[in-house]
Amino acid sequence: MLKKKFDKSRLPSRHVTEGPARAPHRSYYYAMGISEDEIAQPFIGVATCWNEAAPCNIALNRQAQAVKMGVKEGFGTPREFTTITVTDGIAMGHEGMRSSLASREAIADTVELTMRGHCYDAIVGLAGCDKSLPGMMMAMVRLNVPSVFIYGGSIMPGRFEGRDVTVQDVFEAVGRHQAGQNSDEELRALEKVACPSAGACGGQFTANTMACVSEAIGLALLNSSGAPAPYESRDAYATASGLAVMDLLERNIRARDVVTRKSLENAARVVACTGGSTNAGLHLPAIAHEAGIDFDLDDVCEIFRDTPYFVDLKPGGKYVAKDLYEVGGVPVVMKELRKAGLIHEDCMTASGQTMGEALDKIEGEADGRVIYPIETPITKTGGVVGLKGNLAPEGAIVKVAGMSAEEQVFSGPARVFECEEDAFEAVKARTYKEGEVIVIRNEGPASGPGMREMLATTAALSGQGMGKKVALITDGRFSGATRGFCVGHVGPESARGGPIGKLRDGDMITIDAIKGEISVDLSDEELTAREYVPRETIYSSGALWKYAQLVGSTRLGAVTHPGAKEEKHVYSDL
Repeated sequence: MLKKKFDKSRLPSRHVTEGPARAPHRSYYYAMGISEDEIAQPFIGVATCWNEAAPCNIALNRQAQAVKMGVKEGFGTPREFTTITVTDGIAMGHEGMRSSLASREAIADTVELTMRGHCYDAIVGLAGCDKSLPGMMMAMVRLNVPSVFIYGGSIMPGRFEGRDVTVQDVFEAVGRHQAGQNSDEELRALEKVACPSAGACGGQFTANTMACVSEAIGLALLNSSGAPAPYESRDAYATASGLAVMDLLERNIRARDVVTRKSLENAARVVACTGGSTNAGLHLPAIAHEAGIDFDLDDVCEIFRDTPYFVDLKPGGKYVAKDLYEVGGVPVVMKELRKAGLIHEDCMTASGQTMGEALDKIEGEADGRVIYPIETPITKTGGVVGLKGNLAPEGAIVKVAGMSAEEQVFSGPARVFECEEDAFEAVKARTYKEGEVIVIRNEGPASGPGMREMLATTAALSGQGMGKKVALITDGRFSGATRGFCVGHVGPESARGGPIGKLRDGDMITIDAIKGEISVDLSDEELTAREYVPRETIYSSGALWKYAQLVGSTRLGAVTHPGAKEEKHVYSDL
């Protein structure tokens, strides 16, 4: 077969393949069975988060082989490598969760270092679990090489007593078990069937939310995120992604040509209309930061505020990712947004077409069951809402998908806990009271450290039937599977002098998701006068200590480096 000739004179891989001085480098490639022709081709990093930690990542290795076939078909030389993941479902509810958000930075950093160290020209990145998706996309934008993202796919729903179930049902069953409403045997029967296959959590939790983002932002081929992980049809998308990156390389279309202010707005729209995870309010600003774009939590929430919620997905709704895929997936959702003029159509995508051109080829329409027509949405505003007030001067975020208007306003006395474990014990022992606002502080990016998710606590509350009878606020995060009136990302966090650190038991707190307000009934003078000494953590060395020293504001994405605005070179131009 005739080989396609690429001009490598301006590609990074020339530093390891071209000229007499690189003879030792080429020797290493010959040692791996790479031919002279393959050495002369562009080198494409095929980065995966494959591991045996959880079902989210277990299928990525197979899919990577299909990506490599596409790269080879496009006359590139694929070089597969892996990076870490921390899987939130398994890290949930204990000290391991502190590693989760920090792993996003480690993923981006290790992908960057591997690409730089070996001078790869472009990247196809595969990821399957919550932080690995934004981490991989952040690396793509940071490197600014031709990039295509592909999601590993969602898990199949389990079946229990004639209904579809997800891991969210198991977390909530723990609360019912604590309340004596189900037996050890019933809990055991549910846990054995809730997760029946490879793939990431099936509801519109963080993984599927960020998978939808990957398509909406343009880094993934349309509809590539939809098929569940066990479907062999995923391989066709993987191969197409390998071919697509070769086309982008030839046309010199790079990640920052795709990720723009407009494409970030498109992504935020899709999060809002699908009732996606509040964690998108953290990850979208972090991706923007890698491109040097000002797009913080306020910007995300402004888009959430005027976007209809019309896709009925768990945890607030009825359906899972497999159901969304079967009715047309993200492209059909974006077509509905386009009808209302809520999509920027001129954004470039991984297909080499604009978003408008790509959507023109999509034939599906809203089915009225999973995807409602945008003219008759579930609610007229987004499923995620931003809040501000004297308790959160830098903002906070709450998911309201599935909540009535009456349920979106809550006022009650504070019940303050210094960490999640203390709050969980109180919930387990039912020593809290109906009508209280449970406050969990010292769980921010720096104060935690690591900004843990509170799913174990919120799911236990829901399982006890108290999800609508109390509210919960924290400077930490919530899982995409969280439901109930749960406010996260309260900023500034306690360790950075935030008002959440100055709350005392009994302070009256009001949360109004309709107005976008969160306040405590204290004067500015009284709040200023109160002193708070943040709890000292046990993490005084190692990766979490390093993360706590570097991490910035939640409002800006909890990032750990200055970003594109301060860079003095672009990797792909060296």
